[in-house]
Amino acid sequence: MRRHVRNNFTAHSFMASRLSRSSSKCLPHLITDHQELCSFLNSFKSSFDFRFVIETHATIIKHGYGTYPSIVASLISAYKNCDKLSLAYRLLDQVFCWDFDLVTFNMIIENFMKLGEYGIAKRVFSKMQAQDVVSWNSMIGGYIRNARFEEAIKFFQKMLSSNVEPDKFTFASIITGCARFGDFYHGLWVHNLMIEKRTELNFILSSALIDMYSKCGRIQAAKEVFDRVHRDDVSVWNAMISGLAIHGLAIDAIAIFAKMEVENVLPDSITFIGLLTACTHCGMVEEGCKYFDYMTSQYSILPQLEHYGAMVDLLGRAGHVEEAYSIITTMTIEPDVVVWRTILSACRTYRKPELGEVAIGNISRLKGGDYVLLSNMYCSLERWDSAQRVREIMQKKGVRKSQGKSWLELAGVIHQFKADDMSHPEITSINKVLGGLIQLTKLEGFLPATELVLMDVSEEEKEGNLYHHSEKLALAFGILKTSPVTEIRISKNLRICPDCHSWIKMISRLLSRVIIVRDRIRFHRFQGGLCSCGDYW
Repeated sequence: MRRHVRNNFTAHSFMASRLSRSSSKCLPHLITDHQELCSFLNSFKSSFDFRFVIETHATIIKHGYGTYPSIVASLISAYKNCDKLSLAYRLLDQVFCWDFDLVTFNMIIENFMKLGEYGIAKRVFSKMQAQDVVSWNSMIGGYIRNARFEEAIKFFQKMLSSNVEPDKFTFASIITGCARFGDFYHGLWVHNLMIEKRTELNFILSSALIDMYSKCGRIQAAKEVFDRVHRDDVSVWNAMISGLAIHGLAIDAIAIFAKMEVENVLPDSITFIGLLTACTHCGMVEEGCKYFDYMTSQYSILPQLEHYGAMVDLLGRAGHVEEAYSIITTMTIEPDVVVWRTILSACRTYRKPELGEVAIGNISRLKGGDYVLLSNMYCSLERWDSAQRVREIMQKKGVRKSQGKSWLELAGVIHQFKADDMSHPEITSINKVLGGLIQLTKLEGFLPATELVLMDVSEEEKEGNLYHHSEKLALAFGILKTSPVTEIRISKNLRICPDCHSWIKMISRLLSRVIIVRDRIRFHRFQGGLCSCGDYW
């Protein structure tokens, strides 16, 4: 089959065959391994060099790699990224003329999903003569890895109406998607479906369920699952400890770890990341340092980058910024950009501009959030010239801050909002509710935190910017659509800002509502004017 397909490929290799002789001149002649050729092709996501794609295509034919699933996917993706869609689809159409079996097509789908080409993967799936459970799993899991949760749910629903029965891998993928998106409605539906189908829980499914309930804000339900399942695998314990950590329940997380030791389940490196995260969210510096030492002294687990990062975060959040920096300077591993961003955030909070500039100097590719942190730090110190200089650099480089997004789920429908979003079909009613809430909090003496808003606008404009943050829009919609006794649950892609945090605290007291916000790092449960984080996040 391989020889037949290769000849077929060569016969239909538009343009590539014409350049087979010149390819060795333009490509390093030692690239003969198919994995290296794959890596070379994948580099065209940012370079868009069509000539090199053609020449790489020719080299692939020359070495007989034209039917390798990873090569096929990378080639089609490279043509697409060079804005040569017609060539990409011509090559894709040829794939269906080859004598590929179901296993090979499944591998092609998997490779497209790894490249982020979910649209092309769907095209392959729809043109296949038959699909098995692996085909469906590749699509569903791929959509989830690419943060296309709604498509994953739709594919799962189609799978249920087909003649293919979901297996444990299917359920594990879809539950993971519900966890990442904070979609309790579908998460509960999937769990009930598993019960209905009498799906036996292995450690992967048990861990996924605990993680899903935790990330959907139902920590009690996560505990109930944990108490019922077999706990002989460390991943089940890790899921429970991590779930408690993001809810700010450090004491409970530590208690689970103690129980783990009693039941003779050996912790791993992930266990200690969960413990350190739990201590970080509660400011338990002494306990966190103890577990960091305990990891090495009692279990001979060498600290990895994530552990050092957690320690930097633990110390930095607690105001021990110099100690956090000393962790970085004594690490046995090269600190990555996440570690430097962590110390930069602490420098902004505790007004350490000199150290903040050191952090900035060690971040090779600055993102919008990095500049904003540095600019905000200068603003808080009233160093307006320095703040303006940072913003001028941002403008010159065309750098923009990541846009805040918030969403909430009502009756199985996800409603998403962006800052200053006017696209929601009920935006007029939402703004009316939001305006009423703003007036109510103003009468109660609420003062917006305008000091961290761009300083080249008026005070009134600064307040306007703050009042239309995505979580405020989502909250107004939740209040509009739910009864006064219903908990409102909002998810957000970034950390909640200090202004929104203070404002939602006041709203929870004035309206006697329970409001739960899951931001990028943890849960905030607002009730009676207080937050479960104790204003420490």
